Amino acid sequence: MFRKELSYYFSTPVAYIVIGLFLLAISLLLWVIPGQWNVIESGYAQVDGLFQISPWLLMLVCPALTMRLFAEERQTGTWTLLRAQPIPLWRIVVSKYMAAFLLTIIALLPCVVHYFILYYMAEPIGNIDSGQFVGSMMGLIFLSASFTGIGMLCSTFTRSQLVAFILGATSCFTLFWLTLQDHYSSISRGVLDMRDVVFFLSVAIAAIIISILIMNRAERR
Repeated sequence: MFRKELSYYFSTPVAYIVIGLFLLAISLLLWVIPGQWNVIESGYAQVDGLFQISPWLLMLVCPALTMRLFAEERQTGTWTLLRAQPIPLWRIVVSKYMAAFLLTIIALLPCVVHYFILYYMAEPIGNIDSGQFVGSMMGLIFLSASFTGIGMLCSTFTRSQLVAFILGATSCFTLFWLTLQDHYSSISRGVLDMRDVVFFLSVAIAAIIISILIMNRAERR
């Protein structure tokens, strides 16, 4: 089931377009477009801009990758065919979540290129806070786990992918502004506090459980 979901992403242009736009936006904001995040303008080899930009872009990336998980299946009628197979509902939901989450990690991995560019731009070479980079990357991964769960949950509410995307992006923004931002800021400083990790994972797990309950209830109607 997991392989099926993952292969579906790569058999359509959606994943390539979303990941490509994400990486392009980061590159333009860091190196081309003038502003507070532009590395060349700042004159310092630092990774702060990368990790200030990424959470806001992930609010769009994760819902864009998860909007189809249930909305499309229900709209096209393939959900009925899927449930006719002897696969437990919880396994279907978890597989869909893991496929989307893995895709967000794949989207984040190329960001390491910016670290190496800054590493060799620094004077002397290597004069960059590597601990902050590692901590911030972990923060983005945990944040993506939460955003993916939220996006998937929003996909269970509707048959429209557009509505699922808008609802997911709005929910990610609201939760990030209310509480997730504080936990992300803590990890991005290079301080790995288990309370922050548990919080991110709790959001993801709660979203998975609620998604299972919603889809189970929908089947009984």
